Amino acid sequence: MQQTYVTRRAPSSSFVRGRNTVRHTKRSLGGISQIVIVSMLTLVFGLIYVAEGTKATSFDYEISSVESEITEMTAKKEDLAVEKARLNSVAAAKNSTVAAAMEDATVTGYATD
Repeated sequence: MQQTYVTRRAPSSSFVRGRNTVRHTKRSLGGISQIVIVSMLTLVFGLIYVAEGTKATSFDYEISSVESEITEMTAKKEDLAVEKARLNSVAAAKNSTVAAAMEDATVTGYATD
């Protein structure tokens, strides 16, 4: 490393006793330090990327489970609507005047060939 001397007083090209001079050493990172820093930054950004990707996947699973619940509830609703219509038709048939005039069915016998 190269050392540079700089005076703190008036600019002068000569060094005189009693003047304040400061020794500055140029500092820089070595090649290995730069590689380590770049690899650590890459690792950190990679971990952040993977964490965000995992969040998106978990949200996708939650959405699909909610959609499957919606599908199941819709099917149950349709089944209940059919059951309601059946019960309403049975109740309407019992209360009709035509049904009141009918006789109860009885088994009189079986036909044999």
